[in-house]
Amino acid sequence: MAKTHFFPNDKVHYTWDVAHEPVLRIQSGDTVIFETRDVSDGQFGPSSTTEDVANLDWNRVYPLAGPVYVEGAEAGDTLAVEVLNMHPLGWGWTAVLPGLGLLAEDFPNAYLRAFDLSDGKYIYFRDDIKIPIEPFFGTMGVCPKDARSQSVMPPGVFGGNMDTRQLTIGTTLLLPVQVEGALFSCGDAHAAQGDGEVCVTGLECPMYASLRFRLLKGRKIPAPQFETSGALTQKVNHAGFYGTTGVGPDLMAAAQDALRAMVDHVSRKYEMSSEDAYLLASLCVDLKISEIVDAGQYVVSALLPLAVFTRRSSL
Repeated sequence: MAKTHFFPNDKVHYTWDVAHEPVLRIQSGDTVIFETRDVSDGQFGPSSTTEDVANLDWNRVYPLAGPVYVEGAEAGDTLAVEVLNMHPLGWGWTAVLPGLGLLAEDFPNAYLRAFDLSDGKYIYFRDDIKIPIEPFFGTMGVCPKDARSQSVMPPGVFGGNMDTRQLTIGTTLLLPVQVEGALFSCGDAHAAQGDGEVCVTGLECPMYASLRFRLLKGRKIPAPQFETSGALTQKVNHAGFYGTTGVGPDLMAAAQDALRAMVDHVSRKYEMSSEDAYLLASLCVDLKISEIVDAGQYVVSALLPLAVFTRRSSL
């Protein structure tokens, strides 16, 4: 019979490493309840300000809950992780971190904002701007083969720090098992994020989550795959979108151009600072590859959901 396990709150790790001892051992079909820390490991809190960014200890960033050992899992199998439930635990933050983000050169200075999430439904970015809470783990993965003190920040074919906002309630994530027991870990939870996480942070927060695990013996996949239970933008797809584009022979440059145009648009139209427009874009603007096949000129679009604005205005 399938069981429900509670992962202990005091057990985290900060790197991928095959030597990490499993904290839990579970069977296929079991459910695990997690309460994870925010990505700063508690270095930021509800009253944090921009000045606190300078004191961030990067050795404590990315505290992951795990590893969870799945009995019978071996390299060449697939681990299915179904997201049953998630909700933020009270508060969260987002920030520009110097040297990081898609527009790092445009925004060299730190900027941090903290938000009350106790409403449970919306992030109140401003009196007239509310972003739906759509929680997910920025990091879910199995331990990479031969990992030794491997950084969490870059993702890989094992999963990890994918920041894929569709991995929310109702989605099932498939991960290719790399080592005995799979050694699953999760963390880096977000209350909301646009596709791209363009300023390098989503709405970072501590999180409650319920995940159910199934082992698919002998099923091989080359990299993570997932299936959602509904629309990709189900909470904002009812009010239209505003799009900006970047066009050129370099996808990264085109993405930057699309984002710059979006930051300029939001700053002008909604009368906010460029820093706030950048944060807003990271929380709700989706970057899309609109075209990649025409004579080496690629098109990247940045799509702003108009549903987040409580007051509509003309172009």
